[in-house]
Amino acid sequence: MNKVSKIISLGIIIITFQSTSFSKENFFQEAIKLYENKKYEDARFLFERNIVFNPKNSLSYLYLAKIYNYEENQRKEEYNLETALLIDPENEEAILMLMRIALKKSNYEKVKELSDTFIKVCKILCDENNEILESLKNLEPTNESS
Repeated sequence: MNKVSKIISLGIIIITFQSTSFSKENFFQEAIKLYENKKYEDARFLFERNIVFNPKNSLSYLYLAKIYNYEENQRKEEYNLETALLIDPENEEAILMLMRIALKKSNYEKVKELSDTFIKVCKILCDENNEILESLKNLEPTNESS
């Protein structure tokens, strides 16, 4: 009888673990689907829920930042981008989004710093950096001493 109860307990633990693992992945995948269908509030809820189960999922933070960008909540967008970069410092998209925020804030030094980092890690979005640096040249104050 004791062996039977141990086997049943072990089976319950295994099933619980597998369903928890499946639900973690399911939250993220479902959130992506909602995001793609522009159901941002529902997607935000599931990305946040995914973070509870998987706090090191940098993509959840990135998508939250995209949602906050859409909602024009720059403070939360920036927070989520910085968190994504803490987890994955080579996330090209997060670096570019932070560069755009710094450009809007006229924080030219931050744009240059992020650009230097971006140049080292870019693999896919390399052309985007050149566009931002070109915008920076057009906006950066010049020293006009005569």
